[in-house]
Amino acid sequence: MATAPDPDTDPVPPAAGRRPRRAPSAADRRRDAERSRQALLDAALDEFAAKGFDGARVQEIADRAGVNKQLIAYYFGGKEGLYQEIQRGWPAAEAERADPELPLDEVAARYLSAVLADPRPARLLVWRGLTGSGSATDYLDGSATVDADLENLTRAQERGEISPGIDPAFIRMALMGMILAPVMLPETALQATGKQPGSPEFEEYYSAQLRRLIQLLGR
Repeated sequence: MATAPDPDTDPVPPAAGRRPRRAPSAADRRRDAERSRQALLDAALDEFAAKGFDGARVQEIADRAGVNKQLIAYYFGGKEGLYQEIQRGWPAAEAERADPELPLDEVAARYLSAVLADPRPARLLVWRGLTGSGSATDYLDGSATVDADLENLTRAQERGEISPGIDPAFIRMALMGMILAPVMLPETALQATGKQPGSPEFEEYYSAQLRRLIQLLGR
């Protein structure tokens, strides 16, 4: 004769049509953690680019990411750590774009393409310049980057791409200004060219003009 299951000793069968719930595996937990970290990094880049380091708020970053703000301290140690982490991979990208073996006009075109594709890092750079905020560990336009750029520009000058009478330091500042202009002054760029900054038409036009101007530097 069948007896009723004892809830203290017998397993409870799953409800009809439902699978038993299982605890997430270690791999699932790692994937969830990585998704949360990446969501915070993306949200922080948006927030810092829009408001600068001082104006960014931890709660708004968490809201953008859709996670609890305590995860910022857990994963990054706070706002400062998050600010540094979103820049950590940039030196590698910087080195790839600034390949000293490439002609100067190609290097500039690569920088322009990167800025137009994602203007947020450029906006962070401008925010720091305007407010003087940031830390000694910033990767944005750090001294090592400046030194490497000047060395590469000196090599370009030795190859005849820059006239001997022009200071490489001035060329660096001038090129930075031209590359950042469409992001910092989009309405002016639109009015002057009739093309929307960020569009393929604008990049094709502006890149060609930038290349031509750089090619004239050696004459």
